[in-house]
Amino acid sequence: MGAYILRRLLLIIPTLFGIMLVNFVLTEFVPGGPKEQVAARLESGADASTNVAGGGDAGQNMGQTDEQIGDPSLQGLTPEFIDQLDVQFGYAKVVCEEGYTPRNGEDLTYKDLRADECEKEFFTRTQRFFIMMGNYITFDFGESYFRSETVVNLVIDKLPVSITLGLWSTLIAYIVSIPLGIRKAVKEGSSFDTWTSGAIVVAYAIPGFLFAILLLVLFATGNCFSVPFVPDAWNPTCHKLFPLRGLTSPSWEGFSTWDKIVDYLHHIFLPVLASSIAGFASLTLLTKNSFLDEIKKQYVITARAKGLSERRVLYGHVFRNAMLIVIAGFPAAFLGVFFGTSLIIEWIFSLDGLGRLGFEAAVDRDYPIVFGTLFAFGLVGLIVNLLSDLMYVFVDPRIDFERRAG
Repeated sequence: MGAYILRRLLLIIPTLFGIMLVNFVLTEFVPGGPKEQVAARLESGADASTNVAGGGDAGQNMGQTDEQIGDPSLQGLTPEFIDQLDVQFGYAKVVCEEGYTPRNGEDLTYKDLRADECEKEFFTRTQRFFIMMGNYITFDFGESYFRSETVVNLVIDKLPVSITLGLWSTLIAYIVSIPLGIRKAVKEGSSFDTWTSGAIVVAYAIPGFLFAILLLVLFATGNCFSVPFVPDAWNPTCHKLFPLRGLTSPSWEGFSTWDKIVDYLHHIFLPVLASSIAGFASLTLLTKNSFLDEIKKQYVITARAKGLSERRVLYGHVFRNAMLIVIAGFPAAFLGVFFGTSLIIEWIFSLDGLGRLGFEAAVDRDYPIVFGTLFAFGLVGLIVNLLSDLMYVFVDPRIDFERRAG
């Protein structure tokens, strides 16, 4: 097992390298870039100088001058400001003659380009990629282009929302789905199995974002749907039972410990319920089918023939084998909810989590956030896949990933 784990850990390196390389190449062919985003913000009237990392006196050099920029997408930016962007965004470096003293007394910056002894030298795509990977190996993800904050601090700031949605949604799905799936397997063909299957199909068919909007309308806005052709006196009256947005109340810091717990649970109830709906349906059917496969096997018939009770047969023999695939898939299921389905839920419930951060970074071409989070999440995903395989061995020691001689 030790050799298997070592091989898998070593395979993480080329796999992660390939993931980053493919995405880097794709971004190079995507129209637009961070410089074009700055120009677009200037054209729309936004103050880009306060958002660009490094800011400083950049605002003095942004207005269009007599020297027009050749690239139409960069109209509105002066050559001096473009020099700043190229250096700060990592597209170029400042190269000066030997003996030149930097203007700031420390490292060369875009300001030194104003000297006759210095010039701008662009990095090739290959150089930029390997510089980026060299920094990421040391977990140096750099600073956001437009937020003037390090990527690590941004991710840490958004983690509570994503952990809340991912952890609670996965736990609730498992707590509800496993007993329900076992019950459906035992009662296969009964009326209970029929009507619960219908409810599961309906739950699976409802998109998570649509269910989230429905929950907001019914329980967070204080409004109800009007029932056609029914007198107003018979229409239900809805009350605002849950908060409309946020993870906690604005005055949360002043609450007692118990009030903080209640307020936190009050805010996360609807988002977690909306996130759990799809996973709940699929996990229930997976549990049911897994139990049905095991119940029909010969060892179960033998256990019953020995006079064991149905409960002893079910939980003493069937459960461990049937739950192999369900339990082993927990890390991957958690990761899927944690990083995959939170964006729309975060947007609807006005939660500022990792999903929303990644989406806004992709739209803004904020590449340090895009690639930094991609590297971190890719590494976590590969490690979780390894943990999923090890969970199989933990649940069923008969499984052995070691290679055996024929």
